[in-house]
Amino acid sequence: MKKNTRLERFLIWRIKHISEKQLLVLLAVLIGILAAIAAVLLKTLVHSLEGWMRSVPGAHLGNYLFLIFPVIGILITVFYIRRFVKDDISHGVSRILYAISRNKGVMKLHNTYSSIIACTFTGGFGGSVGMEAPIVSTGAAIGSNIAQAARLGFQRTNLLIGCGSAAAIAAIFKAPIAGLIFSLEVLRLDLTMSSIIPLLIATVVGAIFSSIFLGESVEFYFTLKEPLTYSHIPFYIFLGVITGLVSLYFTWMNRRVESQIKKIEHPYMRVMTGGLVLGLLIFLFPPLFGEGYYTMRSMLSGQPEQLLEHSLFGHLVDSTGLLFVGFMLLVLFFKAIATSLTTGAGGIGGVFAPSLFMGGITGFIFSRLTNIFSNWSISEYNFSLVGMAGLIAGVIHAPLTAIFLIAEITGGYELFIPLILVSSISYMTVVYFQPHSIYTRKLAQKGHLITHHKDKTVLTLLNVENVLETSFDKLSPDQTLGELVKVIARASRNIFPVTDEENHFLGLVRLDDVREIMFDRSKYDKLMVRNIMIQPRATISSQDSMDTVMQKFRDSGLWNMAVVDHGIYKGFVSRANVFNIYRKMLLEVSEE
Repeated sequence: MKKNTRLERFLIWRIKHISEKQLLVLLAVLIGILAAIAAVLLKTLVHSLEGWMRSVPGAHLGNYLFLIFPVIGILITVFYIRRFVKDDISHGVSRILYAISRNKGVMKLHNTYSSIIACTFTGGFGGSVGMEAPIVSTGAAIGSNIAQAARLGFQRTNLLIGCGSAAAIAAIFKAPIAGLIFSLEVLRLDLTMSSIIPLLIATVVGAIFSSIFLGESVEFYFTLKEPLTYSHIPFYIFLGVITGLVSLYFTWMNRRVESQIKKIEHPYMRVMTGGLVLGLLIFLFPPLFGEGYYTMRSMLSGQPEQLLEHSLFGHLVDSTGLLFVGFMLLVLFFKAIATSLTTGAGGIGGVFAPSLFMGGITGFIFSRLTNIFSNWSISEYNFSLVGMAGLIAGVIHAPLTAIFLIAEITGGYELFIPLILVSSISYMTVVYFQPHSIYTRKLAQKGHLITHHKDKTVLTLLNVENVLETSFDKLSPDQTLGELVKVIARASRNIFPVTDEENHFLGLVRLDDVREIMFDRSKYDKLMVRNIMIQPRATISSQDSMDTVMQKFRDSGLWNMAVVDHGIYKGFVSRANVFNIYRKMLLEVSEE
C-alpha cells in the first residue's frame, strides 16, 4: 500500500513540475538504457553459452553432440515457460502488434525478462533462431510497463512501446536509424512531431550504451571493402527478384512446418520430435547451429572454408568449387526448416537473424555462380550484404528497415543504390503473392492487425464487449400479450429479446410489430409471445471483429443486433452506440 501511495504522490508532483513532453523525453532516455542492458545481457548470455557448446564436442567427437544439444535447450525452455511463466511468449513481434492492436498497449511485467531467460536456453543450445525478436519484445514490454506506471494513455503507451523496440534494434546492431524506422514500419506507429523526438532519443541512447558495454562487438560490424560498380546494377535487379522468391519460400515453409509440428498435442513429445529432427539437420549441416552470425562472419571475412568445420562433407567439398555451392544451397534450403522446427517445438526466438543468414547465403550463391559461369567478376562480399537486405525486406515486409540496417552496419552508404533496388524489388515480389508479413499474417486473418489509417485503427481497437448493451427487458415465450404490454409500459427500449430459462436466445419482439394489437384487450390472454416473436435477419458473436459487425449492419440494414454466443443471449449492439464510442476513441488515437 505504501508503494502505491508513494507512486501516486510522485505522479502528482510530476504533473505539477514536469510537462508531458519533458516526461516523454526522460522516459525515452530511461527506456533506451534499459533496452540496451537487456540486449547486452541476452547477447552475452547466448553467445557465451553457444561458444561453450561449440567447444564441447572437440575433435574426437566431431559434431555428434549437436544431435542432442537443441533438444536439451528447447526442453529447458518449454519447462521454464510451463512451470514458471505460464503464458505464451512465442513470436515476440507478433505479440507486440497484438498488444497494440487489441490490448491497449498493455504487456505483462514478466515480458520484461521471461523472453531473455527462455531465449538464452533456446539459442545457447543451438536453436536455429534469432535473438532480435525476444530483445525487441523485452524492450517493448519495458516501455509498456513504464507507461502503465506513469498512468499514460493509449497513444503515449504505444509511443513508449515503440521507443523500447527501436532502442532494442539500435542496441543490437548499433543502428539507431534502422531502429527508428523499424518502429514506424513494422510496429506501424504514426510519425508525428510529438513522437519523433522520444523515438530518436531512445534509439541513440540504446546504441550508445550498447557500444559502451560491447564496443564494436555489437552483433557484427563491417566496412565496405569494394566500391559499387554501376555496370553490376542489372545483377542487383535480378538478385532482388531472387531474394523475393526466397522470402516467399521462407514464409511458406515456416507456416507449413509450424502447423505440422503443432499437430503433436503433447508439448514434450513435440519438443522431442522437433528437437531431434533439428539436431539431425545441425549434425549434417553445422552452419545451421545457432543464429547463423558465425556463418555470415566466415563468408564476409573471405573464409568460407570455416563453414565446413565439423561437417561430414568437409573432406569431400572444396570451398572454391561447385560442390561447395551445392552445400550452401542445402544449408539455405534447410535453414527455413530448422528455424521453423525450433519455434514450432517450443523454442523462443525470431526470424530476423535467420532472414539475414538466408539473405547473405542467397547473395553469396548468386555471385559465386555468376562468377563461375560468366565472364563477369562481381563482388561476393557486396552481394552477400545486399542479399541480407533483400530477405529482411521480403520476410518482414520492411524495405526501409532493411536498407538502413545494412547501410549502418557497413558504416557507409556506398551501397545505397543496390540496397534500394534489391529491397524494393524483393518487397514488391513478395507482396504480389503474400500481402502480409510473417509477423502480421495471423493477426490479419483474425482481424487484429492495426494499421496506419486511423479509422481502421479505431475499428481494430474496438471489440463487441466495448459496445455491448444489456439494458433490454427479456421476455419468456410463454408470456401473454397482456404481460408483454406491461413490460412495454415500463421499458425504455423498443426491442425485447426472447429467451428460455437457460438464457438461450429464441427470437425477439419489436414494438412496431405489436403496436396495432397491443390495445386489443380481447387478445391479451390468447396471444403468446411465441406467436409474436420473429427471428432476426442477423446476429453477432462477441468474438466477431468490428469489421465483421459493421459489415453485418450494412448487409442486414438493422440498427440493433443481438449478441449470441453458442446460443446464449448476451445483449445487443446498436449502430448509434458504436458510432458514439468510435468518435471518442478516434479523438484519443488522433491526439498529439
